[in-house]
Amino acid sequence: MKSPLYDWHAKQGAKLADFGGWDMPIEYPAGVSGLSGGTLAEHAAVRERVGIFDVSHLGKISVIGAGAKNFVNEMVTNDLAKISAGSAQYNLFCNDSGGVIDDLIVYEFSEEDLFLIPNAANCAHVFQDLKEAAPAGVEVKNIHQNFAVLAIQGPLTQEVMNNLGLKLDLEYMEFTKTQIPGHENLGDVIICRTGYTGEFGYELLPSWNCAQDLWEILVEAISKVDGRVCGLGARDTLRTEMGYPLHGHELSIEISPIQASANWAVALSKAKFRGKSSLERQKAEGAKTVLRALKSLDRGIPRGGMAVKSESGEVIGELTSGTFSPTLRVGIGLALLKPEFKVGTKVLIDVRGRSSEAEIVKLPFVESKVK
Repeated sequence: MKSPLYDWHAKQGAKLADFGGWDMPIEYPAGVSGLSGGTLAEHAAVRERVGIFDVSHLGKISVIGAGAKNFVNEMVTNDLAKISAGSAQYNLFCNDSGGVIDDLIVYEFSEEDLFLIPNAANCAHVFQDLKEAAPAGVEVKNIHQNFAVLAIQGPLTQEVMNNLGLKLDLEYMEFTKTQIPGHENLGDVIICRTGYTGEFGYELLPSWNCAQDLWEILVEAISKVDGRVCGLGARDTLRTEMGYPLHGHELSIEISPIQASANWAVALSKAKFRGKSSLERQKAEGAKTVLRALKSLDRGIPRGGMAVKSESGEVIGELTSGTFSPTLRVGIGLALLKPEFKVGTKVLIDVRGRSSEAEIVKLPFVESKVK
């Protein structure tokens, strides 16, 4: 599958790779608009100035009809009763055993009109489960290629948006539907105060056919403040610095929210949701693992799948994600460990047969500035 910007990315010399069945840009080695590129430069731009991402591979599902909100609320772990029209909420979509099929964002246009953005690889699964479970009068549609998703993130984001005539007043996790001043031909664009970098930012959802026109407007706008077009490599290093989970790594069918320390997104007080009884049982029995953040004390670079050991050599868990932190200039990682190993404890990471020293630290690695 290809993003509506695929040809643009290829023309700019982007390094492309498969993401959930979609050919998406990892980085722009030669840069864009005469500016330096590569994951490190793209990451730095988001932390220090502004960057834009094409994340159109993300899924889009509409759930419409009388009782739509109540229905979706019985399918996800968080409590949609806490949000109202114009707001969004992070959620986990579990199976009956409490395994995580996907993590996603639910947007509420009204109690009869909800919009879900799951991960690309899991969109079809989420759609099928919702469609099969939907009560009479509730219509579930897979509208994956109706909308593109363009993210603009970083401390200069608001300045760029203001320069485009978009003087928005949205709180974190709020959204609106509007038009770009001077570019009304693009039609309505959904603009959300969301993102996955830990920086202030928005995600813009234009229609699929208008995506490239809006993208080129954003490219020109950020170039005036030394911003960068960014690939998904930088998005991954940015989210890892924040400790944000990635499905298939920190969450999966085999890794429940209780096991992954994602209890904050599980509303066990709700009367009903899929997987509730299993998650209640897991919580009562006590978590066998907890998500911990590891910061390297030497030159070792943690990677997902590496074993984590105590200083005595006992295997105490496994890394789920790991990378070199461009901000901290050291190796960092997320790991599922035995709960008795707490912040401040030194551990060893098995880096291809060599022991690398690390310390368990608090998340996030880098201060969150989303609000």
